[in-house]
Amino acid sequence: MTGASSPAGARPRSPRRTRWWRLPPRWVRRAVLAPLIVAVAFVWLPLAAWLLVAVAAAVSFALPGRLRLTRIVWLAGFYLLWDAACVVALTGLWVWHGFGTRIHSEASQRNHLALARAMLKALFAQGRWTLRLEIDLEDANLDEIAPGSPLIVVCRHAGPGDSFILVDALLNRFGRAPAIVLKDTLQWDPAIDILLHRIPSQFLTPRRHRAVGAPGGTEAIAALARELGDEGALLIFPEGANATPKRRERRIAALREQGHDALADRAEGMPHVMPPHPGGVLAAMDARPDARVVVVGHTGLERLSTVADVWRELPVDKRIVIKGWTADPVSVPDGREARETWLYEWWETVDRWIDAHQPDTSDAAEAREPHVARKRAG
Repeated sequence: MTGASSPAGARPRSPRRTRWWRLPPRWVRRAVLAPLIVAVAFVWLPLAAWLLVAVAAAVSFALPGRLRLTRIVWLAGFYLLWDAACVVALTGLWVWHGFGTRIHSEASQRNHLALARAMLKALFAQGRWTLRLEIDLEDANLDEIAPGSPLIVVCRHAGPGDSFILVDALLNRFGRAPAIVLKDTLQWDPAIDILLHRIPSQFLTPRRHRAVGAPGGTEAIAALARELGDEGALLIFPEGANATPKRRERRIAALREQGHDALADRAEGMPHVMPPHPGGVLAAMDARPDARVVVVGHTGLERLSTVADVWRELPVDKRIVIKGWTADPVSVPDGREARETWLYEWWETVDRWIDAHQPDTSDAAEAREPHVARKRAG
């Protein structure tokens, strides 16, 4: 039995073809369109969230109030993108320089330093805007210090980001090629890990975690100092970590246990800094006796020791002042013990300068919270 009969003499109609651009075949819909929709959704959702954060950030920066969470999300997201962009650029440089075969050539070093300059400029432009930071350099004009000679820059360590600030100053303000000594755990950051393994730097591993046969910290720093060019600057933080009251107490106690009572007494008289580890600094000086020593202190970040401190202070509204002193080569004594005392004398100078440049807490609070000032005035 057949279906409806056609009119006599009429030719049966053939099935109409559907144009592919109107409705793709099933396999295209299943294998292409469905995954594409999923991918677009996963890409669009973060973009939409970023758009909301950007709008909220613009509002929060224009209006009174602090909106800590908005600033944290914005800055963390920017740093993530910044880090990823740096990794992509480093991959490009790896390809450009012969797929890594010429990665340590002079041309590669110049290109990597140029990348570091550009990335730090972008990072600090965003940091200043988001956190309302002001960075001033006081008597730290490295252009006038031993032009054409390497430098050993000895800096205090306090607060988040001070190493970034110093590296940015060396690269973008003074045109120096930094050689950086830093903790091995910073290699968790992919951009820092890749970049600093391609330019002169040294990641220091604590003795208890160091591989058997690996060079110690002083040997590694001395080797790094010997590689300095005429425009190089070895950046070292002899305190070893951010200065905090508990770390300072432990360091002073360790000095006494080691029989260095005189140094411990001097350290107790320096409340703003931690006793320096002299080994790395002295090793660098021995390796490059022609290098000038620059001692750097800064203030403005010392109240940001913990995550809770940073959260409470956001936006930090800080004026970071950096002060530099150049050690006269004639004043540098001979002998390890005399040089240890000489380094402690410089640290006492840094401590006195920090004490004289402490920000006024009440003024800083009123700057962050204008309604507090109005309430007091009322």
